[in-house]
Amino acid sequence: MDIVLYALTALLYGGLAVAGWRTHRQTATRPLLESVPAVPAGARAVASVGLSTPGRALMVVALLAHGALLHTTIFPQNAMVFGFAFALSAMFWLGVGIYWIESLFFPLDGLRLLVLPLACVASLLPLAFGGVRVLSYAADPLFKLHFLIANIAYGLFAIAALHAVLMLLVERRLHKMRGTAQQRSAAADGDWLSGWLDTLPPLLTLEKLLFRLIAAGFVLLTLTLLSGILFSEQLIDRALRLDHKTVFAILSWLMFGALLIARKVSGWRGRAALRWVLASFVALLLAYVGSRFVFEVLLHRPVV
Repeated sequence: MDIVLYALTALLYGGLAVAGWRTHRQTATRPLLESVPAVPAGARAVASVGLSTPGRALMVVALLAHGALLHTTIFPQNAMVFGFAFALSAMFWLGVGIYWIESLFFPLDGLRLLVLPLACVASLLPLAFGGVRVLSYAADPLFKLHFLIANIAYGLFAIAALHAVLMLLVERRLHKMRGTAQQRSAAADGDWLSGWLDTLPPLLTLEKLLFRLIAAGFVLLTLTLLSGILFSEQLIDRALRLDHKTVFAILSWLMFGALLIARKVSGWRGRAALRWVLASFVALLLAYVGSRFVFEVLLHRPVV
């Protein structure tokens, strides 16, 4: 049964990704608004075609298949199996779900073309890296609550990091458009990347979405740390265990908190803020995925 879910999930994600890129390429080869005088000579406008109704329905099926796959592989027969591959798979499952919700309100074709291939690859990773069995506390309600909140938080931050990458690319292109005539011509004519960036909403809209995601993720990350402390106290009679995972999680929490405070107090934005988002996500990734990868794959030791 598991192999059927693996195949179905990868097929749906992969098919939607290929269809999205094909649609984007076809749209890019038929530039719109060529007859509108407001469009500068040599500039290109690419329509944001959005997610079609059948595509939206197929994405729901893919999410359901991926969710069922995660449940059957992480919680087999009242036990629990987990590792860095399962962590990445769950992260991108939630990422696709968050994208699906976002796409109801904003045209985010560029994000879809990025997140679906990543989700396809991540969904197959547990086949290569099986994780470790966790038996002692898998059925504990507090642990399940902690696990659920943590995964939602990491999914939000994963999509926020992809938003930041896209915004850096858009900002770089805008700077080229303001540069020399040669730079403006290269940015306008561009290649597939320029056409891809043209499908995104305005930079200010992306920025608003980014900080909404970070604010929601920060609240859930705070709850993750608090529930982790309570769970650790219940499990080992010690409120906080300062291992590598905890240190990186707290560091990431402090970095995201500082970013939100700077945004609130001084309206911090631009490249520096986006790079801070990516650095904060890397710290979180090291806590959530990196430590498991090192222990399971490099050191061949279980980590809890």
